Amino acid sequence: MTAAEAVCCRFAHHLERDLDAVVAGLSQPWKSGVVEGHVNRIKMLKRQMFGRAGFELLRKRVLLAQ
Repeated sequence: MTAAEAVCCRFAHHLERDLDAVVAGLSQPWKSGVVEGHVNRIKMLKRQMFGRAGFELLRKRVLLAQ
């Protein structure tokens, strides 16, 4: 088996292992892009705060940033 065949075989194995998630991702009418955008924004706010304050300040910044 060549290296390319081994890579394809591993990819197919992992795809088969996650088949339910793959089918759901391709067949459901809704996507998680909006949620991922919110998660990305919250992570950015946390990085900007750099551990300076607790949860209450983070909560206020998240709510004000909307």
